[in-house]
Amino acid sequence: MKLNKTQIAVVSGALLLIVLLLLANTKLLPKKEEAPTSEHQHSGSIEFTKMVQGSIDGLGASEKKAIQKLEEAIKSSTDKKLAFENMINMWDSLRNPSVAAYYMELASEASPTESNWMEAANRYYAATRFVDQANRPLLFNKAIDCFGHVLELNPKNIDAQINLASCYVEGSPDPMKGIGMLKEIEKTDSNNVNLQLNFAFFSERSGQWDKAIARFEKVLKIQPDFIEAYLHLADAYIQKGDKPKAIESLKKYLALVDDVTVKTEVQDYINKLTTEETHGHK
Repeated sequence: MKLNKTQIAVVSGALLLIVLLLLANTKLLPKKEEAPTSEHQHSGSIEFTKMVQGSIDGLGASEKKAIQKLEEAIKSSTDKKLAFENMINMWDSLRNPSVAAYYMELASEASPTESNWMEAANRYYAATRFVDQANRPLLFNKAIDCFGHVLELNPKNIDAQINLASCYVEGSPDPMKGIGMLKEIEKTDSNNVNLQLNFAFFSERSGQWDKAIARFEKVLKIQPDFIEAYLHLADAYIQKGDKPKAIESLKKYLALVDDVTVKTEVQDYINKLTTEETHGHK
């Protein structure tokens, strides 16, 4: 299974994310969770609404006016799909992924298709990377809820299963529950790139560099053109203190990437590591 850049952005979380961003622009279903109390749901909804309103309040006068017009279009337009797309594009242009995800969720409620709910879920999941720690649980809960809608419509959506499990790993008090879900999926779909990347990134975040290296190498065996894995391998080798291996990984990446800006950044980094390695052996 190949990943597109949107999926990569969802699962990516390593130190070299800047380089990745430069490139961008089941059989086993998790047991149904006990539904949160209505009081808890209401409280989370209020907090999220406050966050959205705070984002709107922080806009300039012209931007507020544009948002108001887009809101009116959503209410009055016969083409709801286009109206929501315009609003989502507006918040994307304002670089506020949390609010863009919120409007994608509203669009999904208006047109509850599997693909719409999947986009809303992935947007919320990706947005967790760009909010302060206090608001991350709100976004993880939103993502979990949206992935739940996807699986209600299609219980066999493997990416929804994987990303739901990953939300539990990253955003719940019991991360091992999510890890267990991912391991069960691996029993029947071990060559899923999204699955292997999640394991690799979790190993990175927990400092298990040998495990991360093994997972990224498996990713490259499954999908050789997922060249961003070389960046993560380089990062893991640097964390282990193995600069020669890091340089080797970066050179492999450099030979395959086309973006001139990225090539320059990576070559500069290779030069820096080579200098450090040379001086370190004098």
